[in-house]
Amino acid sequence: MTVTSTNQETDVTTGATVWLTGLPSAGKTTIAYELAGRLREEGHRVEVLDGDEIREFISAGLGFSREDRHTNVQRIGFLAELLARNGVKALVPVIAPYADSREAVRKRHQDGGAAYLEVHVATPVDVCSVRDVKGLYAKQAAGELTGLTGVDDPYETPESPDLRIESQHQTVQESAAAVHALLTERGLA
Repeated sequence: MTVTSTNQETDVTTGATVWLTGLPSAGKTTIAYELAGRLREEGHRVEVLDGDEIREFISAGLGFSREDRHTNVQRIGFLAELLARNGVKALVPVIAPYADSREAVRKRHQDGGAAYLEVHVATPVDVCSVRDVKGLYAKQAAGELTGLTGVDDPYETPESPDLRIESQHQTVQESAAAVHALLTERGLA
């Protein structure tokens, strides 16, 4: 009997949620997409649950009150856990400003047996305001916007995330590599 080897891409089906939390313009989404590309190249099934897209398609109609923000985070957490327990790496770049909301998502994952990693993209507000990817800080400064997380609305910094990234001190690739290293360390990549 002859065994032939093929060079087919492997299909890695260990699911997990990587929740990237931080201020607006911290670099969460950019890091998530960079990491997604690397994981896909390695054969992982990956989805990025972008907070802006979720708000448009799944959480349309929700505002930015504490209650609405909590509801939004719980909806995203449900989707992420569903994907994770079905073999997908769910990368979730979402502000999620409140510790109790993030903790509820972590608990959902624990109860469902899905891996959950919290990554705090700890970019300082002064750096985020210079980046100002969506023009939110400029609108807030001009008085056109209120309730901006980290400026005139609270952001509860994670006390003990699985990883803290200071994106202002490294490239996007280095930040994504740090998250990949964490996944590898936990047996998830």
